[in-house]
Amino acid sequence: MTVKPSPTSPSSESSISRELSTAESVAPAYKTMEEFLKTIEKRAFVIAKISTSRHEDALDIVQETMFKMVEKYGSKPVLEWRPLFYRILNNKITDHYRRQAVRNKIFIWKSSDNDQSDDCFQSDIASSVERRSEEPDEMLMRQQRIERLAKGVQKLARRQREAFLLRSWECLSTRETAYAMGCTEGSVKTHYSRALEKLREQLAGYDYD
Repeated sequence: MTVKPSPTSPSSESSISRELSTAESVAPAYKTMEEFLKTIEKRAFVIAKISTSRHEDALDIVQETMFKMVEKYGSKPVLEWRPLFYRILNNKITDHYRRQAVRNKIFIWKSSDNDQSDDCFQSDIASSVERRSEEPDEMLMRQQRIERLAKGVQKLARRQREAFLLRSWECLSTRETAYAMGCTEGSVKTHYSRALEKLREQLAGYDYD
């Protein structure tokens, strides 16, 4: 698979370390690739699950991303790992969409199989932000809010969803998100703004404070 260089830089992979060194003031908690993958695996799975709506596909995508990360980028500076990981993850998700589109055209009668009744991705999100100090009624209310938000995110256009998850869920900077998505920082800001607008429309009337 050919990865297009980001429009933000003609040699993104070679220059991203210099860019991040000025953007990151706090060193990451991980020092080895194994530690990094442990910290990011569950959150990456949530992103893949929301994007594909299929547990098995999400697992495959995350595993392929991790394998490529170890194989190709283990020697890269630690500060490069997160945006590189999400660049690979986004490419794997895009590949999944392309394969699915081709498969649906060839096997039209199987296209309905992609409409999954598996909605447990909301629980994946909930478990990843678990607050053990909450009372049962507080946990129930938070779970309901998370389910509405997760469904809203899933309804976003793909690029809007990518921008929202990377900026809000993973807290990547605009520059890191642009690299991960393979687009300009201006495009990230546009996609992110539209995602927020769509979510506000979808979640109007619910209290998310």
